[in-house]
Amino acid sequence: MVEIKAKLKVARGAYKLEVKGRLALPFEMRQKSRFKAKLESGEEVAFLLPRGEVLRGGDLVAASDGRVFEVVSLPEEVLHVEAKNAMELARIAYHLGNRHVAVQVGDGHVRIAHDHVLDRMLEGLGAKVSHVTAPFEPEAGAYHAHGTEHGAAKIHDHHHHDDGHGHDHGHGHSHGHDHHH
Repeated sequence: MVEIKAKLKVARGAYKLEVKGRLALPFEMRQKSRFKAKLESGEEVAFLLPRGEVLRGGDLVAASDGRVFEVVSLPEEVLHVEAKNAMELARIAYHLGNRHVAVQVGDGHVRIAHDHVLDRMLEGLGAKVSHVTAPFEPEAGAYHAHGTEHGAAKIHDHHHHDDGHGHDHGHGHSHGHDHHH
């Protein structure tokens, strides 16, 4: 099976490259470094990319046999979020960012991957939410490729409140998880 180990770091028109196939991938796959996928031709390829490398629609990748393939952002179900004004939209974006949600920023809207819980939260914030099928290209660097393990660690927050009694809350502060970035 052909392996893909590198994203080409050249401007699209810099060289005459012959694209030998296309890989249509949803965002969830494009943020992984190790996975198998099928070219539009049906041929299976293995991705072995450096950790943290995110593939975007239009990126070119080099295969172990010398072929070059184009990455296509597969349309997927996303929540298209609008608000009454820029301040409300900024507030919504803040709440999403606070939850480490991957967000695509558009002109007067944001988009996130479909999520029932966030759908309800957004409506509670007064957002106008519509379900659309579109390529999802969130902002770079605002999310963690290892999502759930970091999210789970994030939930383990301690609620410190000073009630004036100066008591210990019963356990030390070693949480048994690392934050590697």
